[in-house]
Amino acid sequence: MSLEPKRALAVALRYEGKGAPRVIAKGRGLVGERILETAAAHGVPMEHNPALAEALSRVELEEEIPEPLYLAVAEILGFLLRASGRLR
Repeated sequence: MSLEPKRALAVALRYEGKGAPRVIAKGRGLVGERILETAAAHGVPMEHNPALAEALSRVELEEEIPEPLYLAVAEILGFLLRASGRLR
């Protein structure tokens, strides 16, 4: 039995204030690592949540996230906005 090493999975979302957030980038392995590096270089807040990333990775690029994921994404966005001082 061979165990495959964990490969980075990253999903980037964009929210423009109307509708639901959209998946704007996603990838595993080297692509996932590059997404994380780019986000860090630009000061984009990040959250480590493997289960949610896996669910979001099934959403097509430029598509809105599905309604069953609204609450999980809203909680993370709220946390990140509070942590950055952009929301009280």
